[in-house]
Amino acid sequence: MPLLRTENISKAFNHKEVLKNINIRLEKGELVSLLGVSGSGKTTLFNIISGLMAPDTGHVFLKDDDITGKPGSVSYMLQKDLLLPHKKIIENVSLPLILKGMKKEAAFEKAAVLFPQFGLEGTEYQYPSRLSGGMKQRAALLRTYLASNGVALLDEPFSALDTLTKTAVHKWYLDIMNRIDLSTIFITHDIDEAILLSDRICILSGTPGQITNEIVIEEKKPRAEDFSLTEKFLQYKKQVIKLL
Repeated sequence: MPLLRTENISKAFNHKEVLKNINIRLEKGELVSLLGVSGSGKTTLFNIISGLMAPDTGHVFLKDDDITGKPGSVSYMLQKDLLLPHKKIIENVSLPLILKGMKKEAAFEKAAVLFPQFGLEGTEYQYPSRLSGGMKQRAALLRTYLASNGVALLDEPFSALDTLTKTAVHKWYLDIMNRIDLSTIFITHDIDEAILLSDRICILSGTPGQITNEIVIEEKKPRAEDFSLTEKFLQYKKQVIKLL
């Protein structure tokens, strides 16, 4: 049984259908990318999977549990880090635990143990303004993980990073997924990023948005440093471009 799955999700706004019969599965340990043009309904789908919005038809399951319309079941990270500037990093990342009712001291203790794994050791009592863009994203990802049940929805989390920082964060994120047993659905407009990170790429296209194709990336993760220069990479890229 998949860790997470959607069954026949459809959604309309003002009688205009935005999503139609969306079926996605996420296996434990996988990173599945959702790739599509702007306006194809990717963010709407994430809002439904996260429970922030109810579908018109269909269901979302986390293992055996129907989590349709139930926020807090999986974590959701938007493009911006959204760290609170007036709170220290330990306070920012612990916020999901505190909101769930954990005492502040216990939440800090649980979060602090993970700082070294996320490359954040020494930043616990700094403010977000003191951190680089890459470090802010790591802090936001730690906060996302602490809010999760092993599933993270990431909406273009690395789009604001420069190329060199993004490459380093990609490698780090795949490593941290393995270490903390995290599974991810990932929205991106970056074809190269999708190929480099994903186990599978789901193509969302049309109006209303539908999953029209799925591409399995068979290359072992983490990908070789020169994978993006290989003929195999170019073949995947041509396939994605043709389907989009």
